[in-house]
Amino acid sequence: MNRPEINVTPLIDVLLVLLIIFMIITPIRPTQVEAKAPREQVADKSIQAPLALVVSVDTAGGLSLNGEKGLGSTAAPDQLIRRLTEIFVEREGNKTFARTTQTTDAAPEIEKTVFIKAPRALDYGSVARVVDAVKSSGANPVGLQLDGLD
Repeated sequence: MNRPEINVTPLIDVLLVLLIIFMIITPIRPTQVEAKAPREQVADKSIQAPLALVVSVDTAGGLSLNGEKGLGSTAAPDQLIRRLTEIFVEREGNKTFARTTQTTDAAPEIEKTVFIKAPRALDYGSVARVVDAVKSSGANPVGLQLDGLD
């Protein structure tokens, strides 16, 4: 009785064809990636958007909002939450919208963007508590500001 055997010759032929194709394609691939690195801004960094809200955290954990100091600390951010809530209520009364052009019939959104600026020496937990406090005041979206982290 004859035992069936697997004929591997066609498999080897396919493998060799694939090997030749990959050997031809490899030199054609680009070998470098060109990326545009951001340049440092030379403009005055103290100028910011009029509606921008920047929560700054100092190395001791104190909080300030757009230069307004004494808004609590990272451990007790209640004053910061109250101040941000007041600002958002005021913006709602003044109809300060995030977008000036409306493409849909939906109600316009009030500008509630907040940036958090903290030094590198501050621990992650403190920054996370500040992010949670800012979100609990109704801010959306919340971003981290990366320039000037001294």
